[in-house]
Amino acid sequence: MMLTVQTLYEVCAQTWPAASETCLGPWTIRDGQGGGQRVSAATQDGDGPLDLSAAESAMHALDQASLFMVRDGEEDLDRLLDTNNYTIKDPVNIYTCPITDLTDVAIPRVTAFTIWEPLQIMYDIWDRGGIDAKRYAVMQRATCPKTALLGRWNDQPAGTGYVGIQNNVAMVHALEILPHQRGQGVGKWMMRRAATWAQEQGANHMSVICTQENEAANGLYTSLGMTLAGTYHYRSKG
Repeated sequence: MMLTVQTLYEVCAQTWPAASETCLGPWTIRDGQGGGQRVSAATQDGDGPLDLSAAESAMHALDQASLFMVRDGEEDLDRLLDTNNYTIKDPVNIYTCPITDLTDVAIPRVTAFTIWEPLQIMYDIWDRGGIDAKRYAVMQRATCPKTALLGRWNDQPAGTGYVGIQNNVAMVHALEILPHQRGQGVGKWMMRRAATWAQEQGANHMSVICTQENEAANGLYTSLGMTLAGTYHYRSKG
C-alpha cells in the first residue's frame, strides 16, 4: 500500500479530531474548544473563491484567532495568506513507515505498555509537558480505535503518548518523555509498543508528526527508519 500525503492529513484529522467541523464555501472551519492549533485551524477543502474575511468571521464567532493550516500543494492559499500579512508558524513534519519496520524487535519486559483509559500518572506526565485537559478532551472524543502509551525506565514512569488508527494507518500524538528519562531509548520502545498494538488492530503503517524545530523528536523518528512523507504549516496574524 502506497500512502499519499492526503491520506495522512485525513488520518491526522480523524485521530486528533476537532469538536466540530463546518463547511463554509471552500473552507472547513473547526471548533477546537481550546485543544490546540490542529483542531482549530481552518483548511481549504473545496473549490470556489477564497474569501478570507468569511473564514475569519467564522473563526472569530467561535472566539478563536484567525489561523489557517497550509498543506503540501496549497501554494495559492499560502501566497494569499502571505499577501494578507499572515506569517508562517510551526512548520510540521509527517513521518511514516510500514508497521513491520517497528515490530521486528522484541520489546524488553516492563518497558512500554498500552492502556486505555490513561492512568493518573500518564496525565501527570502530559501535564508536565504542557498537554492539558483540553487536549485530553481531543483524545477522548476520537471515535477511532485508540489507546494510550506508558513507558517505564529505571523502574520508574518515563513517558506517555496517544495513538489512534484511521484507514489502517496508526498515528502517534502527544508523545512526552520526562526530562530526566530522555536520551536512553525509551521513546523508541514506546513507538515499537504502539506499532505492536496497532498491528494487532489491523494497521499496516505507522505515522507520527512533530514540529520541524523539535530536533530530538525528528532524530527519534528518523533513527527508527521512518521517512518524511509530507509537511504542513500554519499561518496566523499577530
